[in-house]
Amino acid sequence: MTTSQSDAPWLTQEAYDRLSKELEHISGPGRQEIIERIEAARDEGDLKENGGYHAAREEQSKNEGRIAELKHLLETARVGEAAENDGAVHPGTVVTAVVAGDEMTFLFGNREIAADDESLEVYSERSPLGEAINGAKQGDKVSYTAPNGKDIKVEIKDVQPYSG
Repeated sequence: MTTSQSDAPWLTQEAYDRLSKELEHISGPGRQEIIERIEAARDEGDLKENGGYHAAREEQSKNEGRIAELKHLLETARVGEAAENDGAVHPGTVVTAVVAGDEMTFLFGNREIAADDESLEVYSERSPLGEAINGAKQGDKVSYTAPNGKDIKVEIKDVQPYSG
């Protein structure tokens, strides 16, 4: 599967650099540490009842999954500067909107942009909401069809570049 430029996830240069460092660590020293824990636990004997061995194997599986995820993201991502402060919704902006009558504030783009800020919800530009608001400006009213078939109305109240 190829990713077109418009479908590619968007990352700030800062997020790209942070993820590259994470990949370097978890595919190098991090991977080796897990291998050493597995070997040490294996040396303890019976693997069926060896909790340390099973925990290390599970950690290895998660680590390998994260490596694959990061490799794919870094290979396909569009890297750019923080979104302009032009009042329009773009990846990398924090949007305040009234969605189905409820006001909410969220980061528009990729979860990895704000990895250190878990308090901020994130909506992908590929989500139904994301597709509806991408390019909308403050004051615009749009709607989208939710997965359950309902028409959801959205009013963009405020758009600011993400600065985290």
